[in-house]
Amino acid sequence: MFPTGFVWGAATSAYQIEGALTADGRGRSIWDTFCSQDGRIVGGDNAETAIDHYNRYRDDVKLMADLGLTAYRFSVSWPRIQPDGSGAYNAKGLDFYKRLVDELLSYGIDPWLTLYHWDLPQALEEAGGWPSRDTSKRFADFAATVHAELGDRVRHWSTVNEPWCSAFLGYASGEHAPGRREPAAALRAAHHLNLAHGLAVQAMRAQNADSQIGGCVNVYPVTPATGSEADQDAARRIDGLQNRFFLDALLKGAYPEDVLADLSHLSDMEFIQDGDLATIAAPLDMLLINYYSRFTVSGAPGGAASAAAAPTDSGSPWIGSEHVGFVNGGRPVTSMGWEVDGSGLYEMLRRIADEYPRVPLYISENGAAYDDLIGEDGTVHDPERVSYIDAHLRICHSAIESGIPLQGYFAWSLMDNFEWAWGYGKRFGLVYVDYETQARTMKSSALWYADTIRHGGLLSRAQ
Repeated sequence: MFPTGFVWGAATSAYQIEGALTADGRGRSIWDTFCSQDGRIVGGDNAETAIDHYNRYRDDVKLMADLGLTAYRFSVSWPRIQPDGSGAYNAKGLDFYKRLVDELLSYGIDPWLTLYHWDLPQALEEAGGWPSRDTSKRFADFAATVHAELGDRVRHWSTVNEPWCSAFLGYASGEHAPGRREPAAALRAAHHLNLAHGLAVQAMRAQNADSQIGGCVNVYPVTPATGSEADQDAARRIDGLQNRFFLDALLKGAYPEDVLADLSHLSDMEFIQDGDLATIAAPLDMLLINYYSRFTVSGAPGGAASAAAAPTDSGSPWIGSEHVGFVNGGRPVTSMGWEVDGSGLYEMLRRIADEYPRVPLYISENGAAYDDLIGEDGTVHDPERVSYIDAHLRICHSAIESGIPLQGYFAWSLMDNFEWAWGYGKRFGLVYVDYETQARTMKSSALWYADTIRHGGLLSRAQ
């Protein structure tokens, strides 16, 4: 049984579910541009319709209520609210989120709002994007705008979702929008995403000190393939860029010296200005943690093929450590090629609790993609996903029992949706979506999760 008050949630992001890309004055985002370019998205897919949540949000909130969710984590679309990324807000765009929040509250579901889940207004990218310091300032203005309009009804706020992805998949490997392959620019982007977080926290705190505000990081335990010096150094490097670069900045107000040394050939770090790190490390009410898998790495000459290759041709996101290879550690994998390893979740929770200032923790994303099919009887049976979530929830319970301040869990994702560069070929949802008819069907994992929530815990080992 989980503690009374434990948050049972599910999560989505605006671009992956909303569709309606030109409705009600929405501006263009970097993902709109990216999807329009040949070869960027598997199958040539795009998010013009996605799962039509913009028009079907009431039905989707009813699904959440049927699941018994106590909280729903969603993101707002920056170009829907500020079409050009600055200036006056678009009232019709903001009104959609007001209606969504009101609908959630009518069912007793707590809205958890994420301000940025990767859909930068195209106008800001053309002005320099995240490598430009000014984008951080524009984001703080955007945060203040949304918070001023929704802060009376939304208590829980997170700033930037997975800044590692925006910086290094967007500006180094080119796998994600805007599709640039500029390692030095990616490093500047990483710092400015962190700075955007800090400036947004300041702006929202100035408006309402009662709001619960957090940052959101995607973490991976990193294991060397062997005990060799090269593999040990590879693990240090990847852990540094993936985990410590962001955790240390948010929670300690410093960048790891070894990571800066690894990257010194790219930049003299002149973009890190006096006071930036203090701004980034503003006290948080919570830390949101996205966890999916473990990395096993090799520093052997020539490296090794990644166990989870990019969906399209791309460069390396591991700036300064492009030689590092990613090795399959011998565990079962999801349809993304990601290894299933619940023990890694405990490892990261324990590490964060022990090595950083104490702050309430929430699992803000955790889930798995499998090749789900709807049966002749209209049901979707996904025992692998049930097993995945069950195992990770058991780890969460163990973490709580051991004194780690873990207070909630959000399954990724509530519904099947547009999976970025993978298009519609990967399904993470608890709810199956027929992309032709937009019909929603609860998978067996959704029914199992609803039962878990109803009982406040795991009654028996998932089968």
